[in-house]
Formats: sequence, structure tokens, C-alpha cells
Amino acid sequence: MTGIDYKKFLTSNKSEPCKSLVSPLKKKAGRNKGRISVRHQGGGHKKKYRIIDFKQDKFNIPAIVESIEYDPNRSTFISLVRYQDGERRYILAPDGLKAGDEIVVAEQAPLKTGNRMTLKNIPVGTFVHNIELYPKGGGKIARSAGNYVQVTAHEGGYAHLILPSTEIRMVRENCMASFGSLSNAEHRFVVLGKAGRTRWLGVRPTVRGSAMNPCDHPHGGGEGRAPIGLRRGPKTPWGKQAYGVKTRKRKKYSDKFIIRRRKKKK
Repeated sequence: MTGIDYKKFLTSNKSEPCKSLVSPLKKKAGRNKGRISVRHQGGGHKKKYRIIDFKQDKFNIPAIVESIEYDPNRSTFISLVRYQDGERRYILAPDGLKAGDEIVVAEQAPLKTGNRMTLKNIPVGTFVHNIELYPKGGGKIARSAGNYVQVTAHEGGYAHLILPSTEIRMVRENCMASFGSLSNAEHRFVVLGKAGRTRWLGVRPTVRGSAMNPCDHPHGGGEGRAPIGLRRGPKTPWGKQAYGVKTRKRKKYSDKFIIRRRKKKK
């Protein structure tokens, strides 16, 4: 699969986004004070940033979905909603949401795709997305294409959630979450097909360490095709261990909220 048939999903006839909900997006190309701090970034197509309402803090005011649109800054689609008071906002579009549908944000709302409510009022087994980690902090979990989190239990003021990584985590019950899984689930099957499409996305070429000289990378040098040949296994360009090394802090503040760690891929 080399592309997605957007006509099948998008309902907007406009070629431009809503002007009041757009801001300039400056390119940094992985540089900090002119020096490269993140490798393999640069170029890419020019794009504008769509201001997404992750908080959705307009309570008990119904909103009509005006359109489902493409957003070049994220993998899922976005929807333009118009509230009864006339205000328009962009939100993440869940799968199955259509133009003309009505959604609402409330402490307790109908179990309908696109509606948003507190976790304590969401039944066990429900799929949700755009979940807050802290009350009024805005959605932080499950925001990319096809993603969802399942509510598995309610206990002691916390909701237990199974994340896409298979981790089970506790989140406070007074945090908000939206119903349904996110749109554009086919995004994960897209094959870019050529180097040029990668460059359009702002990704520059990646050179293998084994193809470099010894002064440029720990894996470099040797006559012909040489193995890595290091005692402690593969290294980063800066000499630190790579592959299989734990990067999470030993005493991170959020450890107490994790019931089960994610399962390792075999």
C-alpha cells in the first residue's frame, strides 16, 4: 500500500484550513543555535500548523462537526467543529465521525463516538482516546492514527487503562477522555516507496556507522565488510551502548502509576 484514498474519508471541499485556527510553523531542521542537535532532519514540504483543541474545555455546549480534514502535522485526521455559541475549533477525528454529527463535552455524556467525559463515568471495556494525565491538562495519551486505549477497571479513584504498548497504567478518574478509536487506521500500512517521499517529510538520509571511518563512528573502519567487533556490543556515534539498554530513569515519579510494564516483542 503506497497511499491512502483520502476522498473516502475527508468531507471538506476546501483546499485551505480554517484561517483563524492556523499559525506559522518555523523549521528548525534539528538545529539549536545553528548546531545540529538532532541528526537526519531538514528540508521537507512547507506546511502550516493547525491549532488543535486537546483540552476541549467547552462543557455542556453541543457542537456540530462541519468537516473532516487532513493535517500534515499528524497521522490522524482532524475535524472542524462549530459550537452553539458560534466558536469553531479543531479536534482529533475519531473513526466513524462524519460531517453533521453532534458531539458534546460533559461530566457525563452519552456513549457516542466523539463525545468526551470523565473517566469515572466511562464503562469498563470502552475504547477511548486523547486522554488526560492530569485534570485540565489536555489530552496526552492516544493521539495518533488508529490508536485507542481500553478502560479495564475503576479502583481507588483511578481508572486502569491498557495502552497501545500493552502497558497497564492508572490515571485519575477525574481526567477527561474521548470515546472511540482515532481515524486513519490504514496509515500504518503505507509504504513510502521512494527516497523522495521521505525527503518531503523532512527526513534526511541516514548513513550506517559501519560505512564510516573509525574517527566518525565506533563501528567504522576495517577492510571490506567488517563486523562491529566491540566487547560490549553496538555503540552510538558517541560511544554509548545501544540496543537493549534501558533508558528510563530508575526512580521516575510515574512508576507508582504503572501496574504492568509493556511486553517485550519477541
